Amino acid sequence: MDRGTKCQQSWRESRRRRRVAAMVRIAVMGLGEAGALYARGLADAGAEVTGYDPHVDVSALGIAQRQTLADCLEGAELVLSLVGARASVDAARDAVERMAPGALLADLNTAAPATKREVAALARGAGMAVADVAVLAPVPRAGHRTPLLASGDAAEEFARRMRPLGVPVDVAPGGIGDAARLKLLRAVFMKGLAALVIEGLEAARATGAEEWLRAQIAAELGADGDTAVERLVAGTYMHVERREHELRDVLSVLDEAGTPADMTRATHAWLARILAESR
Repeated sequence: MDRGTKCQQSWRESRRRRRVAAMVRIAVMGLGEAGALYARGLADAGAEVTGYDPHVDVSALGIAQRQTLADCLEGAELVLSLVGARASVDAARDAVERMAPGALLADLNTAAPATKREVAALARGAGMAVADVAVLAPVPRAGHRTPLLASGDAAEEFARRMRPLGVPVDVAPGGIGDAARLKLLRAVFMKGLAALVIEGLEAARATGAEEWLRAQIAAELGADGDTAVERLVAGTYMHVERREHELRDVLSVLDEAGTPADMTRATHAWLARILAESR
């Protein structure tokens, strides 16, 4: 196959994806950092996107933010919930009363499996499809192209609607709560690594060796090590309240599994300490 033919095929595939994307009407509930990035990115990818959040105004970012939830959800085929774990059940209760028949509710909040199942029960009770979706990396890195993991009966349908928009979605076997559980198990390592880096740097700072140790850690983390260290440290302090709550859910999963949780309890202690100091 020559280069010209490959270019034509790539162009045709791009047009096909744009046509598919243009048929998707998406509503985003929650326009914080992640929600705003998804709303903007999905709109740029060709979807028709509206957003709702009574606590922020991001219309200046080019997001079609609506003043009421009903206006945001009107005609939406796919509703993304990015309101945070604590508000996810109430948001689902409000949403399913206003969603169009046949619409799909995708819960992208990092929450315990039991919370995901509670959301699913509300959606199914109203006749809506629902997918449990785990966001597998910080959204600011790749925006709407951040890897996702979905589970539940509507996971394949969620993936089918999102992939043409450039969203990488893997489907996990199992039902609602299984994607959430896998995300929380991943957090054992990711949040634990961040706590370990912070603890080491704190000790090194007290002895005047912070720069040396930071360089040592960065070298072990590879070519992008400096950025990785900064991301682990800054991200922990920036999102400490959400991460402290997430670690409580992680501990519940580990306790349910009956496995040791010594490292995760120590990680939670670090997050609780940082949170207390920030107040």
